[in-house]
Amino acid sequence: MIEVLRSYVAAGKFRLHDFVVMPDHMHLLMTVGTGMTIEKAMQFIKGGFSYRLKKECGYRREVWQRGFSEARVDDRQSFLQHREYIAANPVKAGLVDSAEAFPYCFEYLAKRKKAGAKAQ
Repeated sequence: MIEVLRSYVAAGKFRLHDFVVMPDHMHLLMTVGTGMTIEKAMQFIKGGFSYRLKKECGYRREVWQRGFSEARVDDRQSFLQHREYIAANPVKAGLVDSAEAFPYCFEYLAKRKKAGAKAQ
């Protein structure tokens, strides 16, 4: 899933500010550009992941439920609240003690990238 997200960000389909991939759902904080809708971005993500899962793992069942939930971010305060909610998800679910310990989120990957950059 993370590779699918990265590929669409690299292709300029949308900007990804934060994310967490949970065992049974995910949260994304993203900005879509002109010529792109949130519906189309989600179609890319869901379709891209389903395609790779079938191709690389031979998984043939349905992966996604229909639709998705959307919340608009109107200002900086709302943006920060959404980031906090996303980061807290794996902790609230009891998967980890701290958000940065969960390997399937923006914060964990950013921390690893920063540590790698310092090591070089």
